[in-house]
Amino acid sequence: MKKTVVVGMSGGVDSSVAAYILKEQGYNVIGLFMKNWQEGEECSAEQDFSDVSKVCSSLDIPYYTVNYSKEYFEKVFEFFLSEYKSGRTPNPDVLCNREIKFGNFLEHALKIGADFVATGHYAKVEKINGLYYLKKAADKNKDQSYFLNQLNQQQLSKVIFPLCDILKPKVREIANKLNLSTAAKKDSTGLCFIGERNFKEFLKNYIPVKKGKILTLENKCVGEHDGVMFYTIGQRKGLNIGGISGSSGRWFVVDKDVKNNILFVQQNEGGKLLSKSLICENFNFIPKIPENLEFECFGKFRYREEDKKVLVKIENNKVYIEFKVLERAVTLGQYAVLYDNDYCLGGGVIVNKN
Repeated sequence: MKKTVVVGMSGGVDSSVAAYILKEQGYNVIGLFMKNWQEGEECSAEQDFSDVSKVCSSLDIPYYTVNYSKEYFEKVFEFFLSEYKSGRTPNPDVLCNREIKFGNFLEHALKIGADFVATGHYAKVEKINGLYYLKKAADKNKDQSYFLNQLNQQQLSKVIFPLCDILKPKVREIANKLNLSTAAKKDSTGLCFIGERNFKEFLKNYIPVKKGKILTLENKCVGEHDGVMFYTIGQRKGLNIGGISGSSGRWFVVDKDVKNNILFVQQNEGGKLLSKSLICENFNFIPKIPENLEFECFGKFRYREEDKKVLVKIENNKVYIEFKVLERAVTLGQYAVLYDNDYCLGGGVIVNKN
């Protein structure tokens, strides 16, 4: 009897090809389009669903849509807003994966009789000695294991990533050969619910903004900001600082004082911009908590950066990570994700740094 897989169809080329691969492998494939946001005029949900419809028709698989806008708002977006209000920089894509794409979506798929769910993520799941491991995809340039660091054993046991061993150019090639409507569609960018619209203008709809001072670490006023929540540690573009007598070189954001509405900057890549360690809370160890509570491995502290060698210490439900080389622009609210070579050990929210 065929196993049933419900594929999360986004309207992009990756999920389209993922559905095709699963059908070729002999699964009974069902497409499902998730609406996770009450879209405005700038959003593309209508076009995305149209593409899902065309692709599923081409592949001759059934498809339908579910609306998780309410769940997304309560489980992801409200946390996103609270983090920004407190001056941290959250990563809603990680929470969306844990709570919606592999939470509500997975629950729904199992209720309707699915054996597995699948998505177009570039990642891999391996079962070793009864435990499920999250592994980097073959295409290291597209690997998305960073965004999946909060998945647990139950979720991974029901997930298939059909693109785990395929390079992105091959995905495009397959879509072109099948004449899929998504073959030439560009990859989505931006946050999962905001898309490519203006981030500042979007956030202003939910968080009161107030202009304030931009100060150096010596408390010299060098400009005015549009609202501290709009800036992230290490940022240099959009500060509009220039023409200051006696100053030269680029300015970087190094700290935020939300209570007093102050943005702090400095004029070099060193100093307060560099950190030697960080602390994580609520760390999710994917296979299991390591038996050795002090060990070396590799860490990634934002997407699209190289893994760095680190020393990890687990103590009192917190994870302490020391860098072998000073790390630039460590940002509170982002995720620190640990790796044993290609295996993702898990991740946690950065709550402090030194």
